[in-house]
Amino acid sequence: MDAVPLWIVTIGFLVATLTLAMYGLHLYLLLFLFRRRVKDRKRQQRDIIAEYQKTRAEDSWPVVTTQIPIYNESHVAPRIIEVVAAIDYPEGKHEIQVLDDSDDHTCSLVDTSVRRLAARGVDIKVIRRPSRTGYKAGALAYGLATAQGKYVAVFDADFVPPADFLRRAIPLLEASDDLACLQGRWQHLNREESWLTRAQALGIDGHFAIEQGARAWNGLLMNFNGTAGVWRRAAIDDPNVGGWSGDTLTEDLDLSYRAQMAGWKFDYCLDLACPAELPGNITALKSQQRRWATGSIQVACKLLPRIWRAKLSLAQKVEATLHLTHYSVAVWMLILALVARPMLLVFSEGRIFGEWFWLAWTVILLSAFAPSTVYAYARHTLGGGWSGLRTIPSMLVLGCGICVNNSLAVVRGLSLRGGEFVRTPKSGSMGGDARASSYRVMQNKMWLVEILLGVYSLFSFIVYFRQYHRLFSFFLFLYAIGFCLIGWASRPRRSRPAPKSAIEVPPLSVDVVPEGGAR
Repeated sequence: MDAVPLWIVTIGFLVATLTLAMYGLHLYLLLFLFRRRVKDRKRQQRDIIAEYQKTRAEDSWPVVTTQIPIYNESHVAPRIIEVVAAIDYPEGKHEIQVLDDSDDHTCSLVDTSVRRLAARGVDIKVIRRPSRTGYKAGALAYGLATAQGKYVAVFDADFVPPADFLRRAIPLLEASDDLACLQGRWQHLNREESWLTRAQALGIDGHFAIEQGARAWNGLLMNFNGTAGVWRRAAIDDPNVGGWSGDTLTEDLDLSYRAQMAGWKFDYCLDLACPAELPGNITALKSQQRRWATGSIQVACKLLPRIWRAKLSLAQKVEATLHLTHYSVAVWMLILALVARPMLLVFSEGRIFGEWFWLAWTVILLSAFAPSTVYAYARHTLGGGWSGLRTIPSMLVLGCGICVNNSLAVVRGLSLRGGEFVRTPKSGSMGGDARASSYRVMQNKMWLVEILLGVYSLFSFIVYFRQYHRLFSFFLFLYAIGFCLIGWASRPRRSRPAPKSAIEVPPLSVDVVPEGGAR
């Protein structure tokens, strides 16, 4: 290689290293912020809930509208409707809107469930729009136009809210007039289904058990996660906020930041858990991750200039920037995988002193273990001891393997405005009862690129190992396994009809696996 490519490689390596180090340190900081607030905040929230429930008469609780956005979700639609109808809340104070944009047989399942519940006196109605304009954001806004509630709860179709969800959420919202939204924690219905769901669960636990609490309880900007939360209607309707918008793929993140820039506050309740289904196969997970990665970068492009001009503290602006651009980590990870091998040439030609080369890789390793540390502690916080340590290898492999998918989504987010909201297929899986979904995700040939990158990373690993950079070679070995595994799992396969059990309505009783893992 001539001098110019080697210097390009060197710059790419250093920029990727420093950027990953920054995001790694950021996670360590969030862990510190969470630890210093969690005990006091949990106690305060429990006291507020207990006092409100004790002193507030049944007929003086505020009206709540629960919105259930649905699009072609036959495996889970009847369940979420039945479960929401069973939520314990004062009579006459709970309105349910089923926002059904479906164009398949989900419509008949929804109508059957709603008619049965309405006949029993439940305040529930199906709302269908002329078109799917704005996707989920459009459906929520359309329903809001006729909603009667002071507060609006939102549950996606694969969630199973506990019966006391509103009884515990509303007191916290009523305690502060400037509180726009209360976010609950996601729990997992099918965590023990496979290595893939266990790895996802650990990552999501890190977000909900550490990151959201750290932001909410330290005056930083946080987000509504699109479901398992309750909004104050006045905050959505505030002219300075602007209501739901479909110009990004993460309408929840977009509205959250606009509301907080308008002066509204957000809160998070760690104890307010709501079980949901994790994607059961890699193609479904990739689809979900593409939407989240593209959408978050779209929101960053849309709002970061306004955030840095807003009357916010420097800490709030920096945290918002790191939060909204977090998916860019995938890009830097991919760059690192590509330049690792030629970096040995840079080192051998003396363009970087040996100690700096070692320091850079040490920083990479420390940054790489930041998610592992934070997420293992998250599982510990949720009462699972240190059982998360067993899942860390799977989570690292998954994180490395999916970075091609997420990198392309990040690039797409930089150039795309809006876009189609591609729903993550649901199967109704619960616990170890794995189910096949009749819905399919459109596949592409990226799996070939992932396997080729896996082979390339394996070659880089061998070179590093043979040159006695064995500690650092471990990192490349993770890349090799991750790329090959994710690529192979993503390969096109002949479609098979879902088994009959996959289209049966799951039972309403939910046996949630304890946070620790084993039954």
